Amino acid sequence: MKMEKEMRKFCPKCKTHTIHSVALYKKGKDRKVAEGARRHAEDKKGYGGQKFPELKRTAKTTKKMTLRYACKTCQFKTMKQGMRIRKLEIG
Repeated sequence: MKMEKEMRKFCPKCKTHTIHSVALYKKGKDRKVAEGARRHAEDKKGYGGQKFPELKRTAKTTKKMTLRYACKTCQFKTMKQGMRIRKLEIG
């Protein structure tokens, strides 16, 4: 799917339609010392195997893409989740 770099969209901060730049959202790097990561590492450690099953095969052929819109006037960022497509071209 092809998409424009900029689009007119409603900005909740400006309370009017402004030009927004479109980008694909990328997840940041996981922290090793986060509470959930430490709990999961503790569960995996030692004898007794995995607490959670390791994913062997994936059923889905696509992933849900999250789009990130940034307002050109106030730099306020909003997200739109849930576009299930194989490939996204912004440009």
